[in-house]
Amino acid sequence: MAPRIHVKQQQIRFESCKLQILIVGAGLAGLGSAISCALAGHAVHVLESAQEIKEVGAGIQVLPNSSRVLQHWGLEKALTPHMTIPSVCNFLGWKGNKISFLDFHQSESNYPGTWYRDFHRADLQRCLVERALELGVQVTCGARIEQVLVSADGATSTAIAADGREWEGDLLIGADGIFGKLTEQLRGESDPPVKTGDLAYRLLLSTNEMRKDPELACFVNEPQVNYWLGPDAHAVNYVLRGGELFNMVLLVPDDIPEESLASTVEGNVDEMCALFQGWDPRIQKLLKLCQSVQKWRLSIRFGDFDWAHPSGSWIMLGDAVHATLPYLASGAGMAFEDGAVLGECLSRLPDSPTITKASSEFLDAKKHALAVFQQCRKERTKMVVERGNIQQYLYHLHDGPEQQERDRKMQMVPTPEGEALAWRDPGLAPKLLGYDHISDVDRYWGIMHGEGTVIESRL
Repeated sequence: MAPRIHVKQQQIRFESCKLQILIVGAGLAGLGSAISCALAGHAVHVLESAQEIKEVGAGIQVLPNSSRVLQHWGLEKALTPHMTIPSVCNFLGWKGNKISFLDFHQSESNYPGTWYRDFHRADLQRCLVERALELGVQVTCGARIEQVLVSADGATSTAIAADGREWEGDLLIGADGIFGKLTEQLRGESDPPVKTGDLAYRLLLSTNEMRKDPELACFVNEPQVNYWLGPDAHAVNYVLRGGELFNMVLLVPDDIPEESLASTVEGNVDEMCALFQGWDPRIQKLLKLCQSVQKWRLSIRFGDFDWAHPSGSWIMLGDAVHATLPYLASGAGMAFEDGAVLGECLSRLPDSPTITKASSEFLDAKKHALAVFQQCRKERTKMVVERGNIQQYLYHLHDGPEQQERDRKMQMVPTPEGEALAWRDPGLAPKLLGYDHISDVDRYWGIMHGEGTVIESRL
């Protein structure tokens, strides 16, 4: 029987040591942080700009490192009915020739207790919301936060909404996403995300017609993840909701007008299909099943700045500080890890009836917790952003010597460091997929108090 991941039980804290935490944003980073901070025994209030938390996006891949966090938060039972369990990840050339593959079950056995799973993003988000509410998290929708004010003594921060409403907390967590404005406010300067030159077409197809075609039916009947690599573009697909839906993402050069303020625009199906003329005939068949499509400009953030306000009452996390290309399927994983690390740090704050949140001892401990959080997360998330950029290059090679060398490395046993199938890259996979957030916090926690020596973080 596979080892079980430890499930954290909710801490009970003395009221004098219970933080009132505000979280701006109910995306994956915000909800994950809410769950983790609530499990640490603090009072959490999520402020979401949308009028309701509703279905967003389509498919999402959960890798072993993400699954460890979700299980730690007690979500496995709730998530199980929504899981698709892929057996293999196939990498193919753009004409359909098979380059290499990864056996998911064999890979996850390297990280005991973890798993690879595919979800509809809405199902995953709904389970996060329900878990947060179960833990006592308060959620307010229709709260578009436009400004954060730090108190004169630095002990609290106030979130101010566009309609004038205000909420005060001992700690404000900004999780307003890649296009949010709180990061710019924290830094006191303009900080637009960096355009990558790529955009994504995201398709969600019914599988009814696919099942009628023998060439496409296997994609539904034998759950798998497929990558096609081609010149300047690649495609990814996998099934969702027990074979009910088929998720497909097409990554191509960005042709959204430079002056456009919108990151998401309506796409043209014929234009999209034309980009994949001459590719594997199965891709052409799939695209013909699509009736409408949108396209998303892909941008990134490197996070090369302090994520925390000097007061210790405001911190940023998630895509707001380290958005990455989706080419490692690790954006959600980094968001979940952020929440897990922050919650673990805040679980270690003093908890005694003789200590209050206003005491210098507690305030110093809070600053220390945020410093440890940032130490754990900045280097690791930068690694993921940078590797995502490398994947962009490796996936989009034109036919020729470099492409042939890429394919050759993917077929070697064992494969060398830097190979394009990153989840088995011996230089990356153990760091990316084997991450343990508690061990990472342990590594740094005593440093500020002279209890340890600074050593290299396990990314």
